[in-house]
This record gives sequence, C-alpha cells and structure tokens, in this order.
Amino acid sequence: MIVGVPREIKPQENRVAVLPSTAYQLIKHGHRVFVEKGAGVGSGYPDSDYEAAGATVIDSHEKVLSESELIVKVKEPQASEIPHLHAGQILFTYLHLAANKGLTESLMKSGVTGIAYEMVQVNRRLPLLEPMSEIAGRMSVIVGGYFLAKHQGGEGVLLGGVPGVLPGKVMVLGGGTSGVNAARMAAGLGADVTILEVDVERMRFLDITMHTAHTLYSSEAHVMEQLPHVDLLIGAVLVPGAKAPKLVTREMLKKMRPGTVVVDIAIDQGGCLETSRPTTHDHPVYEEEGVIHYCVANMPGAYARTATQALSNVTHRYVELLADFGLQGACLKEGSLRSGISVMNGVLTCSAVAKAHDLPCVEIDSLLKS
Repeated sequence: MIVGVPREIKPQENRVAVLPSTAYQLIKHGHRVFVEKGAGVGSGYPDSDYEAAGATVIDSHEKVLSESELIVKVKEPQASEIPHLHAGQILFTYLHLAANKGLTESLMKSGVTGIAYEMVQVNRRLPLLEPMSEIAGRMSVIVGGYFLAKHQGGEGVLLGGVPGVLPGKVMVLGGGTSGVNAARMAAGLGADVTILEVDVERMRFLDITMHTAHTLYSSEAHVMEQLPHVDLLIGAVLVPGAKAPKLVTREMLKKMRPGTVVVDIAIDQGGCLETSRPTTHDHPVYEEEGVIHYCVANMPGAYARTATQALSNVTHRYVELLADFGLQGACLKEGSLRSGISVMNGVLTCSAVAKAHDLPCVEIDSLLKS
C-alpha cells in the first residue's frame, strides 16, 4: 500500500502524523511511504530522517494526497486539499466533523473513507484523543495564566498568589482527560481549583485523587454562582463525536470580571461557550464582554515535538494495521477502528455528526459487509 504523509497546512500547525520510525516499520512490511518535503521539520524531523528510513520525499503536496491509498494526517483536510481526495482512499486524521458541516459534506462528496482519531473508542475511552487532551489541558493553564497578566490585557492576577495574597481561582468545566490535566497544572501552581462535573462517580474519583482541588456538580445555577469569583475559566467538555454543549451563555459570561480569561479547549467541537469562536496561534485571543477568550483550535500544535511523539505512540499500530490488512481486514483485527469511521462511500456513518447537521446516517457494518 502507498501511505502518504502530507505537510500540515493549517495555520501554525507544526505536527507531523508519522515519525521516521513508523515509516521504517511500514517499509519493512513492504509498503511505500510518500512524505511531503518539510512535513516533519516543524516537529524536529528533517527530510533526511525519512530518507534514511526508506521513505520517498516528494516536493508536491497534491501528489502525496492524490496518489496515496492511505493518507495519515494530524488535522482535518483544509479546503484546498479536498479536491485531491477521492474514492478508494482512506483518510486517517482528526476530523471533528460535528463542528463543520461544510467539511462533512465535502468529504461525503469526495467518496473518501474518513477515520477520525477522536472517535476511535476502546472500552469507552478515546485512546487516540487522550494524548492531545492531556497536552491541551496542561497548556490551558499556561496560556490562561499568561493572558491574565496586565500587559496582555488581563486583570493582573498571578494564579499561584504569594504569601499574604490569596491565589487566583480556576474553574474547570468537565472532569475528563483535558479537565483533569488542567486541574492538575492549576493546582500545581497553587491556584484555587474547582472542577464541575455531572458524573458522580467521576467526582468521587477526582475527590480521592486530587486532594487540592474541589468538585462541584455541574448545573447552570452552580456555574452562575461561581463565575463572579473566577479568574480563569477552562472549558473542557467533551461529548464524543457531537457538538460541545453551550454551558456558558453570553448573559452568564457578563458575570465574570473584566480582564478575566476563558480558555475553551472544546473549540474543536464547536466550543462550550456561546461567545467562543476558533482562533489561531498567530492571533490566539479576542475579547467579549470584557473577558479575554483563548480559543485556538489546534492547541497541541504549539508544542509540536512533544505532541507528535505522543500522537504517534497511540496511532502507529492502527496505521500499520490499515496498511497491512486494508480497511476491512484492519477492522476485523481491531474492532475499535469501526467506531472511528465517520464517512464512507459518500455517506455518513457517525450518528452524532449526522444529528449535529441533520443529515442521514448509515450503519457502518452494512457498508463493511458489502
């Protein structure tokens, strides 16, 4: 099989989907690996590393996309990339289709089989999303604390405080992977941390394992009660495959003090604040109702080398399975891949995405059997 690794063209996206070590293993298995020139440079992997592994370095973005049978990316295809995708190809990447109807319809029209990293489930876990959620969660406190600085437009609160001065207050919406990592970082700085969650068993777990953070049942009343006191609000809500619920409306946001900061990690899935809209690393923040919003849609791209290595740790086995056995064979070997298939043969196969866009959906098993 021809495995293609294009250079990411989303603004300030420096990650690469396949490490030279993975390329080496694929070539040992008899596959050809096309790597676009410069694809790994942003993560610290020069073209020479891929050439030493036996990959073919190609100076054409379009050729890598159009001639590969299995395309392995990091981020969803951009508008200029869609025309080069076609039926018979497998696209393996983060898709986040519930937040983008245009991309969903374009992928359906192309006929490509799109497997979304963030939808692959193993025992109710999302193993291909978790490493990026860990990075985004930890990042959220770093960037949130930075934009709280007065010279960045913030209110001038140091999250950890100092002797004789109370620490800043951090509220985390969601106690999943990104939320826990955000809470850990904030608590490590000495901030006053509260995690809002709806799963009582999850709250018990957090209470036992995070002695320096508080838990609070997530309800609209509790959110509104806390907002006037919060310095940094972190949105870490996830409904697998679906749009993130809007837990904070514009009217609720007005309860926050001017110069406080919001980091919406859920922006890839549409964001969990009514006022959230995607930003980039070049222009990461904007202000709404006096509150600074950080809504970068590819947060882990800022720490590209760490993120690339963490992503490859969990994706390489699936890439090898798809290359060795094709789609159907890989799904037989590893059933969790089925849950990641979002589009195939021009139709949607993910019910959460179909519901988000009011589009028809087909059961994936019926397509794999045909």
